[in-house]
Amino acid sequence: MKSKTSFPPQEGAAPPSRCPDNTAFKQQRLPAWKPQLTIASVLSSFFLTGAFCLTVGVCLVLSANSVREIQVDYSDKCSDCSKLRENSSNWNKECHCSVNFTLKEDILGDVFMYYGLQNFYQNHRRYMMSRSDAQLLGRNVNIQRSYCAPFSTYGNGTPMAPCGAIANSMFNDTIDLFYNHNSSVIQVPLLKTGNSWWTDKNVKFRNPESYNLSSAFAGTARPPYWQKPVYLLDEEDERNNGYVNDDFIIWMRVSAFATFRNLYRRVRRIRHFAEGLPAGNYTFHISYNFPVTRFKGRKHVILSTVVWSGGSNPFLGIAYLVSGTAATLSGFVITGIHLKLRKKKTYFQKQ
Repeated sequence: MKSKTSFPPQEGAAPPSRCPDNTAFKQQRLPAWKPQLTIASVLSSFFLTGAFCLTVGVCLVLSANSVREIQVDYSDKCSDCSKLRENSSNWNKECHCSVNFTLKEDILGDVFMYYGLQNFYQNHRRYMMSRSDAQLLGRNVNIQRSYCAPFSTYGNGTPMAPCGAIANSMFNDTIDLFYNHNSSVIQVPLLKTGNSWWTDKNVKFRNPESYNLSSAFAGTARPPYWQKPVYLLDEEDERNNGYVNDDFIIWMRVSAFATFRNLYRRVRRIRHFAEGLPAGNYTFHISYNFPVTRFKGRKHVILSTVVWSGGSNPFLGIAYLVSGTAATLSGFVITGIHLKLRKKKTYFQKQ
């Protein structure tokens, strides 16, 4: 076995150098470009940035103001159903309510129906992590090792499908829209598919492979707060069932704020509604299932159009206006300081 032998440094020998190697990189001799900031380039940058932000901000604000929108709060108007739902033992009892409203002007173009929730916090870390992405891809996984607990399995060991707190708290009110036209009531045709992102529908969510959905989810049970299993979310359309149900996919995309809205339906433009929603009297028929009183929440139904910049959300336009104003004011302040200093310099040079 060989042993390592260290020899003491000889007397008079120079200590080992700690200087970096003599290379262009380590000696910082690489070619570099250092911009020369002149008063002209700085001021032009501030004013051009301000002009750009102000222009974009005005366009966004005008675009957001052109959106036609009506919002109906049905939290108090369905108070009887709300009291019924507060008792968990009444989960299997149906409760319906109606909310009337009037459109004073036509809403032309594509009309979208949203449901809105207020004071519902989805941004809690434990709530956001309470899901199994592998399960939502249709894989056979052990959800006890996921973050779904306590909504992972029942006491007898039966796994929940889907598991997690997000899926368990899914919004499950049913909302239908009716048009009161010449003493007759016409149900507004609504589209329940095509509302989710293509990537969600085809990449992030998939059903387990089987010859039918009921056998694919055999051996699993619905979440505790659900009224029916996942493979019966849409009994009319087999392609909109299970994990690829549009309502379920949209709900699983959690919101960053306590007040938010999710797309629920789109108005199908046929017959009386080929141009949109005509002015007149309307009624929302609501099957009330989602309680909000416990956390002091509110529920809304929103009918809205969209424009090239999206829906009725002036926040981005206001942000651009504020940024543009700040950049422009900064440019004027720098200009004033420069002129003042230049006058002082000229004065001292003459002296």
